[in-house]
Amino acid sequence: MPEAPLVAIVDDDSSMREATSNFLQAAGLSTVTFEDASSFLQSARRRSAACLVTDVRMPGITGFELYQKLVASGEAIPTVLMTAYLNDSVRARAREAGMVCCLGKPFAPEELLDCVLNALAGGRQCGGETGEE
Repeated sequence: MPEAPLVAIVDDDSSMREATSNFLQAAGLSTVTFEDASSFLQSARRRSAACLVTDVRMPGITGFELYQKLVASGEAIPTVLMTAYLNDSVRARAREAGMVCCLGKPFAPEELLDCVLNALAGGRQCGGETGEE
């Protein structure tokens, strides 16, 4: 049986990070979690991540800055953005950056799974709240 794709989850909120990880694992995906962007960037596991799920507002490096660093290093990973502060400006910024999906917290777990599966399949860029246009 082939190994499940690895989804990296970066969120400073430990309960959100664990809930996201548990849900995606229950859906058959492998996950690795990080409490901040710096930890993810320093991890050797970042190179094996097939998808990144990250919060926007975190201490230190934000979710947007994290994605920009990956793109600049030539290691862009299909990214799902999560935020409690979703608005048209955040959606537009995510779309312009090339992120796959934007989710406003709280969101239904199924929305997250749809976004992650879309990212893993090389899906379209961020459009509406769930990444659909």
